[in-house]
Amino acid sequence: MLLMSSLAVLALHTTAQDRFANVEIQAEEVAPGIHVLYGRGGNIGLAYGPDGVFVIDDQYAPLTAKITAKIEEITGGQADFVLNTHFHGDHTGGNERFGEQGALIIAHDNVRRRVIDDNEAPGDAPVITFSDTQTFHINGETVKAIHLEKAHTDGDSIVHFVRANVIHGGDLLFEKALGSFPFIDLNGGGSVEGVIEAVEVIITLSDDETRIIPGHGLLMDKAGLIEYHAMLVDVRDRVQTMIDAGETKEAIVEARPAKAYVKGRERGFIREDRFVETVYDSLMAE
Repeated sequence: MLLMSSLAVLALHTTAQDRFANVEIQAEEVAPGIHVLYGRGGNIGLAYGPDGVFVIDDQYAPLTAKITAKIEEITGGQADFVLNTHFHGDHTGGNERFGEQGALIIAHDNVRRRVIDDNEAPGDAPVITFSDTQTFHINGETVKAIHLEKAHTDGDSIVHFVRANVIHGGDLLFEKALGSFPFIDLNGGGSVEGVIEAVEVIITLSDDETRIIPGHGLLMDKAGLIEYHAMLVDVRDRVQTMIDAGETKEAIVEARPAKAYVKGRERGFIREDRFVETVYDSLMAE
């Protein structure tokens, strides 16, 4: 029995490793001293300078070696700080290994709670948490982490590089090239109204020169952000109108209130029906 259990664990470990075997970490410069790293999972923000290396999110544990190699290639060093935008494993899965390398892991209070309670991964829990905002003065930059309530989850933070005019939006933002409608984690404390309000905050912090790193997809600008917000509002309003008219959930999904936004999102892990169902469930809960 012990042998069989050991073989089962080994098989699971091998499968997880194989899943990431062909993943390559790609880098794109966002601004001087700031890059976005693409791999498998949430987009990683990377900022560096004489004071240290500041990382936003860290994808999955099996990718940590590849991620740290890319960080060293770009910066000549390793992460000193890792800030999680929320608790999902594709953004926090490397926390324990980055911590073992000496990085301080930072996030909102709810991220620590969710990582420990929901993910059952105490080793990935942030060691420094905040309740509202946290400001870092590093590499000549003012970096502000701002908590936005009940949005994608209940622990979301955006990260604003004030001087560089760069914002990491975490999973509040699913850029269209990803091919997916946005994921709103209702079980994780999220809501469609919260996501809309959070995107409005990002819009107010942006101008025509702002470069925006989404949680998934390619870099965005303010025009893309406004278009994304308009989609969320339109679908929300259409679903709410049908709810007010007494339509059932099944009838609303069948009516396809998000139909106008399907093109380019047909292959994503959040498809049209699931997104509409989430909007319905969120509005009914509120």
